[in-house]
Amino acid sequence: MSSNEPVALRLIDREFLIACAPEEREGLLEAAGYLDRKMRELRAHAKAPSFERLAVLTAISVAHEFINLRKQHDGQSQRLSDGLASLRSKLNAAFESDTAKS
Repeated sequence: MSSNEPVALRLIDREFLIACAPEEREGLLEAAGYLDRKMRELRAHAKAPSFERLAVLTAISVAHEFINLRKQHDGQSQRLSDGLASLRSKLNAAFESDTAKS
């Protein structure tokens, strides 16, 4: 079992120490980098928002992106399932036809 270690993350001009398992460190740093970029994008288009307001706006924006991606993924998964079911039906029909001829 690995122990949690503190990782320093910078968001805008603030530093946060977050404890995480060593194997999660890279993903946490990547997520923090993404969040920092999104916060900077929003700050560039807003009129001097507070850090807290900027964090909430960014959280809503990222959640919206996530939900849209999940919907796309679910739609693609459904199309794949439908396609596989159709292929399975065709294969079953072909096997039944082949068996009936034998």
